[in-house]
Amino acid sequence: MTARRDSGFPTYVNDEGEEILSEPVYIIGIDLGTTNSVVAYTDAEIEKGRRPEIRVFDIPQLVAPGTVENRKVLPSFVLLPGQHDVPEGGLKLPWDEDNALAVGEYARDRGAEIPHRLIASSKSWLCHNLVDRNKPILPYDGPEEMKKLSPVEAASVILQHIRDSWNYSMAAGNDDLKIENQDVLLTVPASFDAVARELTVQAAEMAGLTNITLLEEPQAAFYAWIEASGDDWRENIHKDDLVLVCDVGGGTSDFSLIKVTEEDGNLALNRIAVGDHLLVGGDNMDLALAYAASRQFSGGKKKLDSWQMQGLWHACRKAKETILSDLEIEDYPVTILGRGSSLIGGAQKTRLSRELVQRVILDGFFPRAGLTEKPAAPHRTGIKEFGLSYESDPAITRHLANFIHRQKGEGEEFAEGADLIPTAVLFNGGVMKAPVVRSHVMEILSSWAPSEEPVREIRTRDYDLTVARGAAYYGVARRGEGVRIRGGLNKTYYIGVAAAMPAVPGMPAPLKALCVAPFGMEEGTQAALSDQEFVLVVGEPVKFDFLGSSVRLDDEIGTVVDDWEEEIEEITTLETTLNTRNGTMGASIPVILEVKVTEIGTLEIWAVSQEEGGQRWKLEFNVREKEPAGLHTL
Repeated sequence: MTARRDSGFPTYVNDEGEEILSEPVYIIGIDLGTTNSVVAYTDAEIEKGRRPEIRVFDIPQLVAPGTVENRKVLPSFVLLPGQHDVPEGGLKLPWDEDNALAVGEYARDRGAEIPHRLIASSKSWLCHNLVDRNKPILPYDGPEEMKKLSPVEAASVILQHIRDSWNYSMAAGNDDLKIENQDVLLTVPASFDAVARELTVQAAEMAGLTNITLLEEPQAAFYAWIEASGDDWRENIHKDDLVLVCDVGGGTSDFSLIKVTEEDGNLALNRIAVGDHLLVGGDNMDLALAYAASRQFSGGKKKLDSWQMQGLWHACRKAKETILSDLEIEDYPVTILGRGSSLIGGAQKTRLSRELVQRVILDGFFPRAGLTEKPAAPHRTGIKEFGLSYESDPAITRHLANFIHRQKGEGEEFAEGADLIPTAVLFNGGVMKAPVVRSHVMEILSSWAPSEEPVREIRTRDYDLTVARGAAYYGVARRGEGVRIRGGLNKTYYIGVAAAMPAVPGMPAPLKALCVAPFGMEEGTQAALSDQEFVLVVGEPVKFDFLGSSVRLDDEIGTVVDDWEEEIEEITTLETTLNTRNGTMGASIPVILEVKVTEIGTLEIWAVSQEEGGQRWKLEFNVREKEPAGLHTL
């Protein structure tokens, strides 16, 4: 069967060569998580007024060599084993006897023992704009002779496992039930920029998922709460409420603000702000606990090597999850294996206490902070180890304070320039399962509120499965059978324009930022900068600086910003080769820019000729390198 992407749902060609329109049987939500992935689904046809029944798909995966079991969670790890790293036949899957890699639980567990062959956090690499995300670089510390994967390929491998496991378990050879013929909602962090979203779509298409729509994870978490609450959700939030969605997962922290308004007597929801992409989460906490635990072995006199630290990191994750989820447990054992007589002669054990776990996590990652505090500035060094750009300051509460403090109120209900302090908070992510963490953060949020009324916590029923369930609910809501959150673009986007000024030796022309897509521009809409004309040269590649801001949320399309330091950041370049229909080379062509936010949640920018015929060129994202500006004012 072959599928193609058109508007609406795909067609496929059956064994008789007939082209058939595939109406979806299921709505499927996929949470492609940094640490864990989850799939939820519901029927596509739902009686009007009836609540959807959303189920979590049990994902078949290797849990040991040659052993496949179903799990509600698929750990987002890819193991690329060497010839002797896995027993012969140990990677066989029911749908692939020649499988040569592992995804999921066994990949995570075996990879802790051979970390140089393990790909983790591939999702975070998708937004790493200093590397070519289509180049095979993962695992980045793997041996040179091994075959590696690009970040896009690694994400695709996880999605392909989800596709194959669904088709094996749910379709059983029936094309109408295959996942590629369903309505699939794929979640991304709210902070993912336009390039990372486009790369996520590429990964999905490589995995055979050609009919997807992107949805921001905090919105999905909110949708899950609405679905779980039924009609009662209107009793728990009120007009003018400002709801903070605080999502702290295994690899990232994500913040969004949702404003509750009223339209025609009904409550309406608007996503009004999105935080930066923060690489700090549960993985960082596990590593901090591993360093704390390492000092307990032999009084800290013998240093553990990197192999032992990887194993201890893995053990501390289990200890943290167990202690924080069960208030009756006061400590938990962790073990490291020996690496010879020069280090530790054999396996040694210690115990992590509840007091140590809470102190490391609360003091290190959720310290009490004032609303005006900012994260510590990163240390500037001449040489930096290649890898993910983790946050220099692990204090999530300081990042949260910075996010809230930079949002300023407008309208009658706000004092001019007042901070937008949330009135309610919805927690999500595995870290927030711990009651002690949630109550601690609630105290800090309430201390920022201008009134004595404390910030309210909106209770949810789970923290690991929420995003996938909410994505499935969104698929129902966009069919007119539920509540929708108005969102649109998560940033304001710009193109760099070189200023028209006399040349000065040794000094490049200043770069201005031209707004081409405003914050909140909704899916399925388009706009043109018809009043501003630019010149492009045909017959050779041209490049354009592509910029974005999560701070300047009021800039309109066509706005030119002269001084944008610290408010607008470089993202990547846009590039195209301008070949004309008549073969003209070297000519300068006047163009205007058009922008479109697609129905699936990606951004397209086009250069449109103003000459007769109106030829159009799509500007493609360049994820390899940053180049000088390609646009100049007339």
